[in-house]
Amino acid sequence: MAHGVLKSLDRNLEVCSAGTEPATMVNPNAVRVMKEIGVDISSHTPKSVEQYLCDKWDYVITVCGGANRNCPMFAGNVKHRIHIGFDDPSDVLGTSDFVMNEFRRVRDEIHKWFTYFYQKELREFM
Repeated sequence: MAHGVLKSLDRNLEVCSAGTEPATMVNPNAVRVMKEIGVDISSHTPKSVEQYLCDKWDYVITVCGGANRNCPMFAGNVKHRIHIGFDDPSDVLGTSDFVMNEFRRVRDEIHKWFTYFYQKELREFM
């Protein structure tokens, strides 16, 4: 969801997204709640962070607690490493309404944080 939000803020941003234990596909609930705000992530595919470890990055941003603890050390040139913890809505159990509301809550938190980050940190460089 963070990848989709950043790209929706500025199509010129180069954004890569990866996980320490990538799923086989993007969670359909994430696709659905992002579509509700006009962001299409249906063509995204989960990738392993391993493929990016030696690359040069302006920012490496981890977005969940497990990634901050378990993410391998980036050997490449990283200017800024930031961690912002969001709950993983795919871990939520309950009724379908409850689960979807958790996806929306996390989506909205991600959107708020990355919009602020973009406006304060990135927009001036673009």
